[in-house]
Amino acid sequence: MRLQEDKVYGQQANRQAFVGGWWSLAMNVVLTVAKGVVGLAAGSPALFADGVHSAADVMGSVAVMVGLWIGRKPPDADHPYGHGKAELLSSGIVAGVLLAAGVEIAVAAVRSMGERPTVPGVAAAWTAASAILVKEWLYRYNYRLGRRLHSRSLLASAADHRSDVLSSSAALTGIMLCLLGAHSHVGWLLYTDSAASAVVAVLVVKMGYEIAVDAVHVLMDRVMEGDEILPYRNFIASVTGVCRIDELRVRDHGQYVIIDVEISVQGDLSVSTGHGIATRVKEELMQQFPLVRDVWVHVNPVEVKEPHNGFLRP
Repeated sequence: MRLQEDKVYGQQANRQAFVGGWWSLAMNVVLTVAKGVVGLAAGSPALFADGVHSAADVMGSVAVMVGLWIGRKPPDADHPYGHGKAELLSSGIVAGVLLAAGVEIAVAAVRSMGERPTVPGVAAAWTAASAILVKEWLYRYNYRLGRRLHSRSLLASAADHRSDVLSSSAALTGIMLCLLGAHSHVGWLLYTDSAASAVVAVLVVKMGYEIAVDAVHVLMDRVMEGDEILPYRNFIASVTGVCRIDELRVRDHGQYVIIDVEISVQGDLSVSTGHGIATRVKEELMQQFPLVRDVWVHVNPVEVKEPHNGFLRP
């Protein structure tokens, strides 16, 4: 029954994840074209820089789709823990693309600061404002979906959308100040459009760095600590027959976790009984926590002197 339920849940999760990925890809394509065309036509370096950011997002969205496709493949002989870390590779690609785009935008911003400023058209402001609304919706949609499906790719995509909101906000601010400068004849305000593109570059690089660091931590089998493992520890301790927990490691694999635990059981129990307790720990953990993909239980014998609170304690 559980295998059938997991299969149904996995199929639903796959469909929802791919819907989120396709939405992101489609919107990024539309925004790339709109920002690029309007940015050039309206003479706005900030909006064009934001368009370069969106072009990088298109590549990132493709990487997310590939990561989702590979990551949802079931375990096989060569990959007994599944393919979940493929999503982390796609997160790394998203980070790399963002870092490269940030550098490119920064170079363009510095170059434009040395040139004669131009006053952007009002269409640039409307385009930037529209992009903010679209990207904020995409951020909320992908973040909620990524949290519910425990998808690193979708969470990385959500973080990317939030960086777009910030970069488009910076671009809109620069455009509006530049228009204000032209209207009020304040010369230095004419450079705010170019300055805004430099701010966009900083935001893009920062977001790329944060996504890269998070992906590297998980790829290196980061072990969860503190409050993160407390629910697992409390549940294992409540399993009948467990005297104490000697060691507990919960490894983060992106979409799922793997648990290694050493438990102590009453020393005079038979091997069969001790094995039964270990099996119960594994099965009940996987039933209670959907994120747990596998559990390795090592059993240690302990001399038990007296019962304590209904459980045997050394």
